[in-house]
Amino acid sequence: MTAEPTYLAPYLDAARRHAGGFYSLLWASPNTQAARFDAICRLSNLNNKSLLDLGCGHADLLDYLLSRNITPADYIGIEAVPQFIDISQAKKHRNAKIIQADFLDRPACMFVGADVIAISGTLNTLSAEAFYSTIRRAFDATAEQIVFNFLCKSSLAAASYLTWHQLDDVSRFAHSLSGNVQILSDYLDGDCTIAITKEQAHP
Repeated sequence: MTAEPTYLAPYLDAARRHAGGFYSLLWASPNTQAARFDAICRLSNLNNKSLLDLGCGHADLLDYLLSRNITPADYIGIEAVPQFIDISQAKKHRNAKIIQADFLDRPACMFVGADVIAISGTLNTLSAEAFYSTIRRAFDATAEQIVFNFLCKSSLAAASYLTWHQLDDVSRFAHSLSGNVQILSDYLDGDCTIAITKEQAHP
């Protein structure tokens, strides 16, 4: 029997305990999830964009966007937890596709031609090496921008499986990829959202 990857194990365990329901996603509450989605929307205009949601869970980000009259041109969700895939596919959103894949094991799955890649919550169980490699790969894969949130203080990283990263370190890394970096950390103490936009090539 193949061992569960360390970064997926908390989700797989929670999915078994909560039958794949909301608390399987490891969010503290729907309000804290929504606060992160709002931060993404403040940094990124997702209307009429091709959107890849990396570690999409129940495709709740798409639900949130549609509730605010923000309509992506198309939506692709990548998710590794089978119970989450069943729930997101059952929503039958128009122009939405859910792909079962582990992006750490198969990073090529990020290269779907998306304008924007969003990562919300997915980075919170990754090691520092996996955290930074995922951001770099996602930046390589996106046509325009990546926008992601992460835990930046220990205050929200109380569980043993959660990891957090110094904002200054992540900011320096983001600026090594592009000069166009926006940062929000005003919505939840201990959480931060960063958008990294590709700079236009000069002729």
